[in-house]
Amino acid sequence: MQTLQKLTLPSMGCGTWAWGNQLLWGYDESMDDQLQAVFNLCVSNGVTLFDTGDSYGTGKLNGQSELLLGRFSREYVGSGKENICIATKIAAYPWRWTRQSMVRACKSSAQRLGRNVDLVQMHWSTANYAPWQEEGLLDGLGDLYEQGLVKGVGLSNYGTKRLKQVQKKFAERGVPITTLQVQYSLLSTYPVTQLKLKDLCDELGIKLIAYSPLALGLLTGKYSEQGPLPKGIRGLLFRQILPGMRSLLACLREVAQSRNKTMSQVAINWCICKGTIPIPGAKSVEQARENIGALGWQLDASEIAELDKAAANTDKKMVQNIFQTK
Repeated sequence: MQTLQKLTLPSMGCGTWAWGNQLLWGYDESMDDQLQAVFNLCVSNGVTLFDTGDSYGTGKLNGQSELLLGRFSREYVGSGKENICIATKIAAYPWRWTRQSMVRACKSSAQRLGRNVDLVQMHWSTANYAPWQEEGLLDGLGDLYEQGLVKGVGLSNYGTKRLKQVQKKFAERGVPITTLQVQYSLLSTYPVTQLKLKDLCDELGIKLIAYSPLALGLLTGKYSEQGPLPKGIRGLLFRQILPGMRSLLACLREVAQSRNKTMSQVAINWCICKGTIPIPGAKSVEQARENIGALGWQLDASEIAELDKAAANTDKKMVQNIFQTK
């Protein structure tokens, strides 16, 4: 097996689910220049991890997020270029079940990116509905590492039980798991408090990536029960959750004011303080700049305890990903 370059992971990354997604995020191609500016701003500020997926992009725009990331990273000329880490998630589509299908999918991602994928991740576990499908896909994930096509492998939406099994399988092949990605925020503490995933990751030397650290925007303080709310599915979800999170928002607001930070910055910093790598999304330079403001300082123990308490007392939590396993 060849010696592989080590992956450099920053303390915060950038999620690119919205880059190409019309359904939930209203993407259209006129946004591309703004997204390129977001990319440049992130990299030049040390936010060098970009998380994408081969399923990102609606309809004809499938793979759009990867295409954009490939273009942006090629055209970027500032500092931090050598640290750019593109992490892609391969979807466990029903027609993918052999190890070769996983290798092929990753090669297609690399083609869209115009470069090798740095960190390849299994987008979700099929354990909840088609356990037989997962074996081949995991074998393929290991093959990608052994063949030197990626620098690291990761998992997404896995719980402790499944993670232990997969880690054992990979350890037998000498394939380390670099990262595990779960939905984690003040509104979704379940993976850490109930599943105890952080403890297991620490024990196994795996970095925990927190996706949706702002709970689709609910923790930004930009939305209230009085409205206006986002259109579509997000609006429906917000209408259900907002009434039950008044005390959490009040607590966030109080900490943000005393720190002279925004609520988003406090919510992201809380994830960092918990030892995770949050990957908030950004569609505009303003959002990216705000996210970057979560770096370079830290909440103190009493602020964290206050936020933990408010999070635990929230009536309605974020809906867990249907693929999240135990």
